[in-house]
Formats: sequence, C-alpha cells, structure tokens
Amino acid sequence: MQLIGMLDSPFVRRVAITLLIAKVPFRHRPISLFRHIDRFTELSPLLKAPSLVLDDETVLVESNVILEYLGAIHPAVAALAIARSGSPLAAARATGIAMTVAEKAVQAHYERALRAPEQRNADWMARVGRQLRIGLEALEAEVPETGWIGGAKIGGADIAVACAWGFAQTTISDLVESVDFRLYPRLSDFCARAEEVREFRMAPPIDGVTAPLG
Repeated sequence: MQLIGMLDSPFVRRVAITLLIAKVPFRHRPISLFRHIDRFTELSPLLKAPSLVLDDETVLVESNVILEYLGAIHPAVAALAIARSGSPLAAARATGIAMTVAEKAVQAHYERALRAPEQRNADWMARVGRQLRIGLEALEAEVPETGWIGGAKIGGADIAVACAWGFAQTTISDLVESVDFRLYPRLSDFCARAEEVREFRMAPPIDGVTAPLG
C-alpha cells in the first residue's frame, strides 16, 4: 500500500500520522502535484493528494474516504475514528471544522502560489480569511486545555486539528491579513502537545520528507 503526496499537505499528513499511530504498514512516496506531475499522473490520474494506491493498484482519493476505508479493514484505524471517540459529537465537530480550516488555508496558499499579487481576487481572499477566522475561533473554544478531544488517548479529531493548524499557521500566516494566529493560544498549545507525539515527529510537515515505513 502506497501513500502518495507531500507531508506539507495537511491531508496527506493526516493519513500518514493515522497509519503510523495505528501501526498499519504502508510506503510513503513524497511525489509533488506540481514538480512531479508526470510521476503523480502515472500513479493517480486524478492528480489528488493524498492518493492511496492499494496492493491491487486500486487508487483511493480524499483523506476522509481513505480513512473510512482503512477503518473498515484495520481495527486500529477504526479505533481512532469519530464513532469510537469518547465524545463522538465533539470529535465530529472538531474534525469538520479542522478540515474546513485546512481546505481554506490550502485555497489561500494556491492563490499565492499560482497568481501574481495583482491577479489575486481580493473579495475571494477576504471570504477565505473570514472562514479561516471563524474556524480557528471555534477550535480555540473547543479544544481541551489538557488531554485530547475524545478523552485520554489521541484520536482522529486531534490529528485533523493539529494538521490543519500546522499548515495554516506556518504557510499562510503572512498572507491572510484578517487572521492573527496569536489570538488562539489554547489551540496553539493543544497542537504543540500533538506535535510532541512520536508519530507526529516521524511525519513532519516538510516538503519532500518521507514518512518511515508503517
């Protein structure tokens, strides 16, 4: 089983960390959607990261779909899922907000990466900034000061929140003027605790780094 995509993507990293925590064997291939487009197309013609290439060469895309499938065949992955959380509603809400934050942060990043400053859509960036701000405010209010969202053990919601925050805070903090990341100290502390978890350190959000074999 191969996980295709760069760990600086919050979606790729989310899957990689889940697999590492669950101790599910996989091979990570840090192939870029932009720099290695031909190689990526050969493995996953949809050009979607993450892509999971199964042993029979079936390709799955979208982190939610990938994790749902893996949860169906690997009990250790299922144990990290929303349904198995000590607080399913809180886990579901946090995961949904985190994935929205990640999505909006990626959109802002692409706006910068693909357009010159004079070509960027100010109205679109303002909308994305507002969505980011609302999402971060919600997570700041909901993440626990100690422990994890679902209880004593780290779960899928915690992974989603930390991956989303890590990407947004390090990638677009200078781009979206309406978002001040200093306003979320509890969220920052929560994600710092997550980053100290061994599996997070094994899959740092760095372009080109390869996660170890699961």
